[in-house]
Amino acid sequence: MREMTVRELRDALSTIESLVEREREVVLTKHGRPLVKLVPLHGHASVPSHADLRAAMPLMTVPSEDLVREDRDRD
Repeated sequence: MREMTVRELRDALSTIESLVEREREVVLTKHGRPLVKLVPLHGHASVPSHADLRAAMPLMTVPSEDLVREDRDRD
């Protein structure tokens, strides 16, 4: 995280994109007090594909039709 004043931000405005990318958080201060936090809109984590999610799921030991039948017959 990097702290900078509003005046420093004005001077670095042309490089703010790379600064936020590199630092991940930039806190702007005014008179020594935090005013604004700049963070990138898109984080590091990417959305996994459906295939990745399915591969990570444990296999069921009991078939789903047996579970549905058991639940239905219980009532």
